[in-house]
Amino acid sequence: MYVAVVPNRGSAPALLLRESYRDGTKVKNRTLKNLSDWPAERIELLRAVLRGEALVPAGKGLEIVRSLPHGHVLAALGMARRITLDRVLPRALERRARLALALIVARLIEPASKLATARALDEATASTSLGATLGLGRVTAKEVYATLDWLGAAQASIEDALARRHLNDGTLLLYDVTSTYLEGRCCELAQLGYSRDKKRGKLQLIVGLLCSAEGCPIAIEVFAGNTGDPATLGAQVDKLKRRFSLSRVVLVGDRGMITAARIREDLVPAGLDWLTALRAPAIQALAAEGGPLQLSLFDQRDMAEIESPDYPGERLIVCRNPALAEERARKRAELLDATEADLRELQARVRRAKRALRGADQIGLAVGAVLGRRKMAKHFHISITDDDLSFARDHTQIASEAALDGIYVLRTSVPAEDLSTAAAVSAYKGLAHAERAFRSMKTVDLELRPVFHWLSPRVRAHVFLCMLAYYLEWHMRRALAPMLFDDHDRAAAEAARASPVAKAQPSPAAARKARTKQTDDGLPVHSFRTLLADLATLTRNTVRFGRTAGFPLLARPTNVQSRALDLLGLHPAL
Repeated sequence: MYVAVVPNRGSAPALLLRESYRDGTKVKNRTLKNLSDWPAERIELLRAVLRGEALVPAGKGLEIVRSLPHGHVLAALGMARRITLDRVLPRALERRARLALALIVARLIEPASKLATARALDEATASTSLGATLGLGRVTAKEVYATLDWLGAAQASIEDALARRHLNDGTLLLYDVTSTYLEGRCCELAQLGYSRDKKRGKLQLIVGLLCSAEGCPIAIEVFAGNTGDPATLGAQVDKLKRRFSLSRVVLVGDRGMITAARIREDLVPAGLDWLTALRAPAIQALAAEGGPLQLSLFDQRDMAEIESPDYPGERLIVCRNPALAEERARKRAELLDATEADLRELQARVRRAKRALRGADQIGLAVGAVLGRRKMAKHFHISITDDDLSFARDHTQIASEAALDGIYVLRTSVPAEDLSTAAAVSAYKGLAHAERAFRSMKTVDLELRPVFHWLSPRVRAHVFLCMLAYYLEWHMRRALAPMLFDDHDRAAAEAARASPVAKAQPSPAAARKARTKQTDDGLPVHSFRTLLADLATLTRNTVRFGRTAGFPLLARPTNVQSRALDLLGLHPAL
């Protein structure tokens, strides 16, 4: 007996249970039953019986051959395609472009070494469904390194494409730098320099990042570790004018970046506007007797514009933040107390009877170390002889500095009709977006540091890869903000804010999330990293029934996973 499929003209085929028999020398068939109304599962079960296969109770013949984390891949890869990140990658080599996209997504969902990433993408050793979803098949570490080099070589064209997407003439651009350290001593970019990671003795790299006013990363550049922050500005000016073809840009940078020399030598010749802040000595000069900065300006307000002949053609915006004043006073008091305690201990060493510290030069070295530790030399009067040390606080200097606590001065070349006073203050505070980008790239999210590569082009490619991963993360965070501890209603917070100078406060929605640890729809609030971990539990399974070939099957998403995918505009797919 067998099941025959008989065509039925314009209708669905007929399914017939038939039997073969002999009539003399002839083989004939007869129909035993019409099975056309049977469900497909029942038909397959009958066929298995007719083939002589052993039937087992439901579920016993089912086998999960393999199960891979998939939800975070679906979220990150889906978002990358939604924002068309894949389209900014060169398309000359289709497989290499897919592998480059895989490296970006892998850096976001599971940052690891290039060797570990190759293993995670390879079909035989995969730790996620990323390689299978992109159809990569066999992936080797050599191919990953070749793709990384290819991505680094395409950095300029990719950055140009991002600039066309996010930047226009007259736009605000945030620029900031950080340092990171390397393991090893073979990279020519690696130099001894100031370590923002407090890794003394480690060779450093300097990384400069350009972001849009909202914090979206546009371009990144790596400099030798002994490069000063202001020295990196010229390369950015050239990038904006020559590569991005922007004639009117307002470059926002901190006081250590956009200095008077950089304004004079880089920005003014290029015709670019700027927004930065003055250093403490310049503020003190403005606040000197008869100067334009008078404390009476803040009797009724917290910001005001002043003019000074020392800054012709520029606007000076003076701000006073009471909360910042309190914090600076508290910190100064702690530093003074700690320094005084160390000096008192050193004084005891000088004055003790046995094994006393002697010699003005030796005592001076010890005092210099104490004062330099917290940079408190300007606040003390020190007297040193060969056999004694005395000190006292310089109360006049301390009072002079304390009078300017909480006061900072912005300087900009942008006219008031193009950038209001409040907008200028908000724009400068926007540098926090660039700082957040560095935190995400350097620490738990993307693990840019430490750098293990030796070749300079590969170091640059590694840093660029981390920037592209943050570009993807930035878009995902904005979409997922209602489920994260991030403030998803900044407009309400800004509307309730009395002044841009005042300390930023969370919106009522963000405060409610922080207090209850639940979203507005009753789901648990996550950090970005823990939400990715939760999504990873949505698995892509290879299932086999009996001796049939395996087929893919997704786990059922939880409420949290469904909500996250909805916010990203995605739906579970194989």
